[in-house]
Amino acid sequence: MHLSSVIIGPIVTEKAEKLKLERKYVIRVKPEATKIDVKNALKKHYDIEIDSVRVLRTVPKTRIVGQGKIMEKRHRQKRMIVTLTKKSRPLDLANFQLA
Repeated sequence: MHLSSVIIGPIVTEKAEKLKLERKYVIRVKPEATKIDVKNALKKHYDIEIDSVRVLRTVPKTRIVGQGKIMEKRHRQKRMIVTLTKKSRPLDLANFQLA
């Protein structure tokens, strides 16, 4: 997998904003991405040092609407919680550098 297409974007929720104080960042990644892919992509394109990477997978929540139709209320996605080292600078996803 090409490293520039691994990261889709940040997750902006109250919980994710609170985690930033602990140097933990929540990002949305492609479903095929692995921890190693994410770690290498962040190191290469954002020039930060990573301590650990944790994976969150959300499963879709469906609801039957009637007449055999199904509505999907929550879509399938994959998130990673990235913990930075103490000496690393903060992660700024707007500062993308193609190397």
